Amino acid sequence: MDSPVPPPAAAGGEPSPAGPRPRHRDRHGRGMRGPIAPPQVPLSVSRAEAFVDLVHDSAERLERRWPQLASVDFAVREVPVPGEDGEPPGEFLDGESVPLGRYVPAHGDRPDRIVVYRRPVEIRTKSRDERALLVHEVVVEQVAELLGLAPESVDPRYGQD
Repeated sequence: MDSPVPPPAAAGGEPSPAGPRPRHRDRHGRGMRGPIAPPQVPLSVSRAEAFVDLVHDSAERLERRWPQLASVDFAVREVPVPGEDGEPPGEFLDGESVPLGRYVPAHGDRPDRIVVYRRPVEIRTKSRDERALLVHEVVVEQVAELLGLAPESVDPRYGQD
């Protein structure tokens, strides 16, 4: 005859020797246990933060060649807004294309500023590498406008990639 299978040690109201099991999920077992990745891993960096890093990397690369750029403020905005920074709205957008960046000359106590627009750049690129190249081209073009030079003079590798 078959003998019955004994019940598990925790069944029948007896506590298990290890104590109660810790809960790692919510009540129904579908919740997240914690962050997907630790903060130092690139996965935890938002797209906006990664974009800001691309702009600052490009600016630092150009500052090594052009030390006068150290006083320039490099900024990232989501989208261009007509009339921001005291510029007339009609002068900013031509109705046919959306700018990827712009140079705002110094005014009063505000330093020169180069603004790169995140959403228009992201829409035109498919990969992180393409985005890095386009961001650098936009920064080079705006620095060239600031310095009154051709983009090829600002960065000899401009347009080659």
